[in-house]
Amino acid sequence: MDAVSEDLVLLPATRRSLRHRIAVAQREGRTPSLVAAVVRAGEVVWEGSRTMVEGHGPDGNVQYRIGSITKTFTAVLVMRLRDEGLLELGDRVEKFLPGLGLEDVTVGQLLSHTGGLAAETPGEWWERTAGTLRPRLADVLGERPLRFEPGRRHHYSNPGYTLLGSLVESVRARPWEEVLRTEVLEPLGLERTSALPVAPHAGGWAVHPWADVMMPEPLEDLGLMAPAGQLWSTTGDLAKFAAFLVRGDARVLSAESVREMRTPAAPPEPGSTDPGYGLGTQLTRSGERLLAGHSGSLPGFVAGLWLSEADDVAAVVLANCTSALAASGLAADLVGIVADAEPRVPEPWRPLREADPVALELCGPWYWGTSAQVVRLTYEGFLELGPVGGSGRTARFRPEPDGSWTGLNGYYAGESLRAVRRPDGSVSHLDLGSFVFTREPYDPQAPVPGGVDPQGWRGIG
Repeated sequence: MDAVSEDLVLLPATRRSLRHRIAVAQREGRTPSLVAAVVRAGEVVWEGSRTMVEGHGPDGNVQYRIGSITKTFTAVLVMRLRDEGLLELGDRVEKFLPGLGLEDVTVGQLLSHTGGLAAETPGEWWERTAGTLRPRLADVLGERPLRFEPGRRHHYSNPGYTLLGSLVESVRARPWEEVLRTEVLEPLGLERTSALPVAPHAGGWAVHPWADVMMPEPLEDLGLMAPAGQLWSTTGDLAKFAAFLVRGDARVLSAESVREMRTPAAPPEPGSTDPGYGLGTQLTRSGERLLAGHSGSLPGFVAGLWLSEADDVAAVVLANCTSALAASGLAADLVGIVADAEPRVPEPWRPLREADPVALELCGPWYWGTSAQVVRLTYEGFLELGPVGGSGRTARFRPEPDGSWTGLNGYYAGESLRAVRRPDGSVSHLDLGSFVFTREPYDPQAPVPGGVDPQGWRGIG
């Protein structure tokens, strides 16, 4: 066994902690069955299950309904359309689905639940009734589709993802399920993910809140609401999907695009301690750990998928009960058990294969006024800008063909960094969104806003 594979093998104490955690959850949550998996460095490193049937437990091949984790799959399809240039996130939804009275709602707002749409459909509860009751988008939206002005606040909306599924169908001219299968499921090898259950699959159960008895939940085809919560899947398939959400896959979405999906695109709902919502991904904190993923529930089923990019650990939990078991919280706990007990082993330091002389010229200390900053050139060929000691704004920058650099995160995300040169070709200063960075504090040879005192630096006397 080589060093890399050794790093992926969980210690016996960690495996026991994982087994104990799901055993407690299954008993206290009173769920007929529960199946879980943990992913580290893109590989499944642990699987476990608990069930009410003695001597038998589900495995990573048994399907459960995953509820709103479906939304993340739908979001991937929309991001693919964006990356192909077929739409922009700022496009109005009416461009693709005219006549709905949603003139000010954009594609990006639907992805991040900031379009102002109602949380649910009008009429009977859509999760427990047939989709044939809502044959048109007008039936999904009702007479009053908006609850808030678009873009004003985060308000989770299931109808919003129905619109995104219909948008995909409109642009691709194919059914949502078919597009999902050919563009996401098949390339990623998710052979056990489907819109309708395929044996072996679990049955959904409602457990009485005050008695240890239960009854089966009905199985409904959600029709137009399918892109918001229809899918069935397994821990085996969702483990692969979690790995994709960390690393991307050139056949589906780039690492940069899935990182964008995991980046906050909407503020948290009032009173929430979560960091917000991404583009089809929920964001939450478990202690100090930032997690991305999604929870899911439909009558008879609960699900949770969370990943920690910093720890390179993800966990999936699926169970077949309507409530009581907090599958999402359990998945977060499994991530924490592994990440805390067995911290990530960092990759070896490696030098650049070939140093860009222009980028190398920008490395070293710079000053924004009197604030000392430093620029570093990373192994990936990106620039990192941050304060020398202490805390402050830090950012990574991607090189562009015109010689500029684009911010990828934090305050400077999307901003342009340029090296301004003197007539002799030497670098005078860096310009970052009108901020001037010089090689000396308040360098009199560079354009410092407000000017420099002509007497220069001096003491008291």
